[in-house]
Amino acid sequence: MKFIKITVLLLFSVFIYAQNTPKAKYYRHLQYNHVSPYIALSGTYPIDKITAESTSHYIFKYDSNNRLVEIINNHYFTERKHPLASIGVYLLKIEYEKDKIIRTFYDKNGKRITNDRQVYKEVYYLKKGFKYKMAFFDLEDNPMASNWNIAQYHWSKKGKLIIEKRYDLNGESVTLSPYFNFGVSGILLNKQGQPKAHYNLDEKLRPINNDVGIASYQDVYDKNGNHSIYTYHDANDELAMNQWGFAIGEKVYDNIGNLRAMKRFNTKKEEVRSNAVYTNTTLSLATKATKSDFIQIREKSLGYLLALQNLKPNLMNEVMNDSLNKVTIGYDRNTRKEFARATTKKQMIDNATHWNKANNKFPPNPNNQVIILDIYNRIASVKLISDNWVEYLHLIKLDNNWSIINLLWQHKDINRYQKN
Repeated sequence: MKFIKITVLLLFSVFIYAQNTPKAKYYRHLQYNHVSPYIALSGTYPIDKITAESTSHYIFKYDSNNRLVEIINNHYFTERKHPLASIGVYLLKIEYEKDKIIRTFYDKNGKRITNDRQVYKEVYYLKKGFKYKMAFFDLEDNPMASNWNIAQYHWSKKGKLIIEKRYDLNGESVTLSPYFNFGVSGILLNKQGQPKAHYNLDEKLRPINNDVGIASYQDVYDKNGNHSIYTYHDANDELAMNQWGFAIGEKVYDNIGNLRAMKRFNTKKEEVRSNAVYTNTTLSLATKATKSDFIQIREKSLGYLLALQNLKPNLMNEVMNDSLNKVTIGYDRNTRKEFARATTKKQMIDNATHWNKANNKFPPNPNNQVIILDIYNRIASVKLISDNWVEYLHLIKLDNNWSIINLLWQHKDINRYQKN
């Protein structure tokens, strides 16, 4: 009988644990949103837990009422995200109170941090299930403004439109963003809850051109939830050129939802420019270094020593990158502590001007050896050996020109570093 009671208790405990453990769903991406925080967060391209272990992904966790309570961000090395389309943190926690939805943000160590809007907390206020307001708060729960100077969003319904107004901490009206001037705006959603159009409205809630002649931008999402086409229109709903020089934007995705290319067209639907987008699935290993790379790396590495030995400041200027970080390992016998001292490019040029003026820093016929350890595309690692020193160099290739950007050296005579 005692055994049965224990078994029942254990089964009950397991049941309670299962009830209180959030259910998890895995997605490759978040759905893109460049319209408003009114748009619900959602994932695209669902995957299973096993697949998620070997790729970039998000984890959505739900409570027993099927409410979203957490998003864990394991999405890495991907294309740049719009601030409204990225949670911008490792962990987003969502709590539900009466007529409130509270979102707070954390790093991997559980420390509260700001999201991409540079706020610590977002609180949505509801009336009969409708989100009518959202406000930002700091760590002490004081009202704060986002990096777009928005402290509150207010929403209401007008026919099929969600009317959006934005306010700063003083209650003054704020535009959509610092780089796009919409005042009072109207959001039209499709049947899936995705933004279909976003209108700039006048006082009578009619579409009106903003300062660059745009009255709306309109979005198309494909069957996978990818934001595929977006267009800009004037108050007559005709295609119009935006301030970035295009009227139509088209996004090209691969078969698992990675953005691969962006195309832009004018009002005549003529392509004006395009660019590839590099993501975690488009990595391509570099080809082998060329003979020219080997020659130039050797010349630049050796040039550093020759500039010191032969008093050639112009050569030193040529081989050293402007961002040079040279580190000297030494030992201070007074403090009995080892040190690492930095030297700038300017100091190296000065050294090449006078340091060996008495010709007593090197043997008459210096033994300079350059050993190229590795080259990968535009970066290289070199070991440099001379009569006096052993040095490790990092070189960087910019505009087809190699230069020394990091340099770490010590004396060959290791007795210099023995503590007395």
